[in-house]
Amino acid sequence: MNLPGRARNGLNGVARELLRQPTVEKPRSQWVGDVVAWCHQHDIDLTSRITSKTLRFDAALLAQINDVLDSARIAPLGRSLSGLTSAAQAKEGVEEDKATRESPRARRVLVSFPPQPIAGLAIEPRAIRDIDVQTLKLSAFSAMIQVENLDSFYEFSPDIAALSGYVNPLVVYRGDSHYGGGFALLADAWRKTQRPHIYAGDFDVKGVTLALDSNATHLLLPTIEWLAQNATPLHVPAEQFSYQRRLRKQLASLPSAHPLREYLTLLLEKQRGLKQQWSEGEVVCVGLPVVRAIA
Repeated sequence: MNLPGRARNGLNGVARELLRQPTVEKPRSQWVGDVVAWCHQHDIDLTSRITSKTLRFDAALLAQINDVLDSARIAPLGRSLSGLTSAAQAKEGVEEDKATRESPRARRVLVSFPPQPIAGLAIEPRAIRDIDVQTLKLSAFSAMIQVENLDSFYEFSPDIAALSGYVNPLVVYRGDSHYGGGFALLADAWRKTQRPHIYAGDFDVKGVTLALDSNATHLLLPTIEWLAQNATPLHVPAEQFSYQRRLRKQLASLPSAHPLREYLTLLLEKQRGLKQQWSEGEVVCVGLPVVRAIA
């Protein structure tokens, strides 16, 4: 029987209390019950410490518990497995705590690079890499392109007129349940560089909201003239209506000459949008306002 996580947490708290006093008594709560069951299983005698209502802890009991953990190659008390990868947990002992470990993709992002010839692989238009955010040297990139949809990310090329002013832009997938955490770390680090962050995604209220929440500085969109001809009410899903209130306040706060006004008007007043996969023709970078909290 492994030492349950709640029992370990409780014992860690007891260990801290024992730094200030010789003994600690705890009521027979659920985690104390786990400790009692674990001690019985490992032949740790509690006779002189236990009553029908409490269990008394001291340094000697915790030392006995640690001896058993050590002999079983399990991390000692006071050593938290929370937030560690499985590999890091393995260095602490044979016990694995999947519930609190760091996800294998917690710091990973999908990045699209120029073609990189590799022996045995056909050369593709772009080289897709799953990488650790911490290995990216952000100073090497003049702009970051955040692509909302995975299928569009695989096909995306920064070799277009709207991005011609950027040298070696960093093209990254926005992320989902697998890669969203890694991208959040990257977006926070990128914001500190104060370089352009361009959002390429759906022309709908959710897409624009995601761009604002990511601290993007620009949207990469078809020209307003093209969208006026091709955007459709069919690409304005009902489940996104909850996002409209915030964007309406954003629209009302924009200066009359702001380039985003026409786009938000098309979205909100004419209720027309367009998924990224249906976008064609010339695209332009549309500046976004600095994000401020809007109730």
